[in-house]
Amino acid sequence: MRIVLDAVAKGRAHGALPETSTAFETGRATLVVAETEQRPTVLGLVASGRMKIDVGSVTIDGRTDAGAIRRRVALVDAPVVSEPEPNVTVVGVVAEELMFAGHAPTPFAARRWLDGLGLASLASLPIGNVDAAERVRLLLELAVLRPGVEGLVLVAPDRHGGEPTAWWRIAEEFAERGYAVLVVAGHASRTALADRVPAEAAASRGDIR
Repeated sequence: MRIVLDAVAKGRAHGALPETSTAFETGRATLVVAETEQRPTVLGLVASGRMKIDVGSVTIDGRTDAGAIRRRVALVDAPVVSEPEPNVTVVGVVAEELMFAGHAPTPFAARRWLDGLGLASLASLPIGNVDAAERVRLLLELAVLRPGVEGLVLVAPDRHGGEPTAWWRIAEEFAERGYAVLVVAGHASRTALADRVPAEAAASRGDIR
């Protein structure tokens, strides 16, 4: 699967999303830069087929099909849109996602699932207090539980602090597992990851500032 964003933009005078282009594909992690409070979420919505654009195009395997993108790509931790409430416990977040994935949404099932990932110690913590890297792993693992998910758009993991190398390593692991991974982050994160992210895997024409 390959999803291409070609010169996409959104809003009056492109204020919500200035023109930008990038692509992500199966087996690869890609970093695209977005700055300001709202633009990372807007870009995430566009890349996951959940928001119409005013100009440009978004294609999946060479065709325009927003429905297919929505079905096959999960939007992960996007502020306001798909981030969990910060005061909900991890076990509560897991139970809800298990329900959406068609599994038993009980606290027992949630704790057993966490234990299988080696994250049982997080169960009673509010999700807002979880270390950035552990949060990313947890939410990505929950996202791929849903049937048909082949791609992941992770929005602004750098807003939670921590070292960019930690969450980028996790994004690469999911790519190695066969997912198409797009990470939306800021310029500071791209600078920090300069030695780890291939030039072609960073945002292409039209970095968002």
